[in-house]
Formats: sequence, structure tokens, C-alpha cells
Amino acid sequence: MHYNWVLVLHLFAAIAFVGTVFVEVVLIEGLHKQLSKPQMTMLESALANRSVRVMPWVIGLLFGTGLTLAWSYRDALAQPLASSFSILLVCKITLALSVLTHIATAMWWRLHGRLNGQRSRRLHYNVFAHVVVIVFLAKAMFFVSW
Repeated sequence: MHYNWVLVLHLFAAIAFVGTVFVEVVLIEGLHKQLSKPQMTMLESALANRSVRVMPWVIGLLFGTGLTLAWSYRDALAQPLASSFSILLVCKITLALSVLTHIATAMWWRLHGRLNGQRSRRLHYNVFAHVVVIVFLAKAMFFVSW
């Protein structure tokens, strides 16, 4: 598939993923003071159930297109310390793999009934911090150099 089309698909998947994490961390988290505990439990449960059905497709598209895009930069990745672009790309990929590890951990905990509110919140905050840095690095790769 042509690079630009893969890039567009990657961007749409990134928007969906980062947007979902933003909603969960920033918007939903702020509702704890406004909604009762049963209402929050119902909201979080409904969101989690919907996310479990939709997000695997988004994550699959995000990482699939990401791998395709990384292949385009295989020369830069072959020498990861050769340029600022390569260093930032390696950092971005490392953080993306960390996000994938967080997601796999959350899925494992959920499957085994160990994903409680505290763990979920901590995972969401970590993933949110990761994706903010990833978005910055995605742009910085093309305008930061040293």
C-alpha cells in the first residue's frame, strides 16, 4: 500500500486511540465528583465493555500501520544513533512497545479478574503520559535536529 495511505490510516487509528485514552483519563475521571458511585460504576463498566469490542481493531490497525511505516525507515533504524531522527524514532517505537505491553497487561488482568479500579487508573495514566510523548516525538522527528 502506498506510504501516504498507510500514514493516513495510522493517523486515524492514533486519533481514535489517543482520543479514547484522553476521554478516559481527562473527561471520565473528572466526573467522579458529579456522579454517584453507582452511576460512575455503570459508566465505567459500559465504557470498558465497549472498549473491549472496539479497541482491539483500533490497536491492530495502529500497530500494523506503524510497523509498515517503520519498514520505510529501516535504514534509519539500522543505525539508531546516527541522527536525531533515528534517535527520536527509536524512542517513539520504544514507547509504543511500552504502550502495547501496558495494554497486554490490562487484558491479562481483566481476563483473570485482577483489573481493579486502582490498577486500571494507574495503567490509564501511564498510557496517557506515553501517548502524549509519542505524539510529540512523531512531530519532533521532522523538525528537531542536533
